[in-house]
Amino acid sequence: MKKILLAAGLTTLMMGTTAMAELQIGVSVARFDDNGLTVMRNGMTAYDDASDEVSLQMEDATDDVAKQLDQINNFIASGVDAIIVNAVDTNATEAMSNAAAAAGVPLVYVNRQPVNMDTLPDGQAFVASNEIESGTLAAFQMCRQLRAEGKAGGARAYVLVGQLSNQAAVQRTKDFHDVIGMDMCNFITIIDEQTANWSRDEANDLMTNWLSSGDEFDAVFGNNDEMALGAIQAMKASGISMDDVVVGGVDATSDALLAMSAGDMDVTVFQDLAGQGAGSIETAIALVNGDDVDKTVFIPFKLVTPENLADFIQ
Repeated sequence: MKKILLAAGLTTLMMGTTAMAELQIGVSVARFDDNGLTVMRNGMTAYDDASDEVSLQMEDATDDVAKQLDQINNFIASGVDAIIVNAVDTNATEAMSNAAAAAGVPLVYVNRQPVNMDTLPDGQAFVASNEIESGTLAAFQMCRQLRAEGKAGGARAYVLVGQLSNQAAVQRTKDFHDVIGMDMCNFITIIDEQTANWSRDEANDLMTNWLSSGDEFDAVFGNNDEMALGAIQAMKASGISMDDVVVGGVDATSDALLAMSAGDMDVTVFQDLAGQGAGSIETAIALVNGDDVDKTVFIPFKLVTPENLADFIQ
């Protein structure tokens, strides 16, 4: 009898251990030193801390495509249950998809849309926000503000572009062009657009160079807040009043919201980066469990202006 009871106890213990086993998820992030991606990572970490269901192994790809592919292969070799990727180069995702698919490991892309979106293998998905909304919301609001300021007779703008290898940068720039192609907004002319690689420092340098030309301008649109903030730094250092320039960005980072509250920034778009991070984990879990998952999981953008700023400051 004792042997039977002991066996039953061991069986119960083993079942309990199995039930408590956490899913091992490997996460490769394009770069840890990006403010927006840090918010996304924090969303992942918060989910991990609050859940007994998953354990994350998070790696910094340091903006190196080859390093990121190595990380993915190492995750596969270590036997993770799923992989989450924030791609360094969205044009290089097909190899990642193929490696994960061949190994039968579910893969979730987060924040940056893979180039092979239309042909993602089974067991793979994309979690982000619809970039057509981001640039369109910001550009249209900037157009409305310029009109309200009496600039409908003609306004000139600079555009700060993110990394050219990144789908979001391409789409947000296209959004701006599409908006100023509308009858209501075609009074806006782009003086120049160049990449500042999502970087505040690079945007500061680029804006400083533009200012040295002496061209008059009315607006600056950054593909993200970091670049918009870099442009603001350069303009303020040159003695330009921020009341005279409409500045827009995307992400609604804490620094951008502070700049808006100070009157330096006019428009941004809230991208729920923490929600994307948590959503990517939830999607990975669903894929591991064999649940039906849409190939694309969108988390909506929201326009942020001084009028609704209080809703986004925590």
